[in-house]
Amino acid sequence: MIEIRIHGRGGQGAVVASKVLATAVFREGKYVQSFPSFGVERRGAPVTAFTRIDDTPIRLRCQIYEPDHLVVLDPTLIVAVDVTTGLKPGGWIIINSSRPPASFNLPERFRVATVDANAIAIRHRLGPANAPIVNTAILGAFARITGLVGIEAIREAVREGVPAKQDDNVAATQEAYDEVQA
Repeated sequence: MIEIRIHGRGGQGAVVASKVLATAVFREGKYVQSFPSFGVERRGAPVTAFTRIDDTPIRLRCQIYEPDHLVVLDPTLIVAVDVTTGLKPGGWIIINSSRPPASFNLPERFRVATVDANAIAIRHRLGPANAPIVNTAILGAFARITGLVGIEAIREAVREGVPAKQDDNVAATQEAYDEVQA
């Protein structure tokens, strides 16, 4: 089983990202599970969402404590929360940042990739410029870096699971896929 934990803040689309990722993987014939965990429901509060992927039905019903990969929608969470807790050695940490991967000084047992999902979302007018919605862009980066799901499945899942600005969201997904740095 592959387990992914997504860290974000309320309003960035972590929960939708988890659902869209699950839909994309399901389209490719895998079993999936997607669910959120959050405390106070308010814009800007830390939010965690989870996705499980397997070749067999998933019966496990708990949070993901030892993920294979992480997605971080807001790089300030790396300082505020120990996002790497439980991450398996060799796991990818995909961070929404304009900074290069090496600048994060994360332990060498993890692989780091970055993509400026904020800038991509702003270029495609996804949310306001001071609070861009970065979820679809980060999924493009995830697809390219992990190879767990194809970009076409992600693009189709975005069309299906994102209610507004579908063409712009699909374009943001592709742009992040093309621009991610590892």
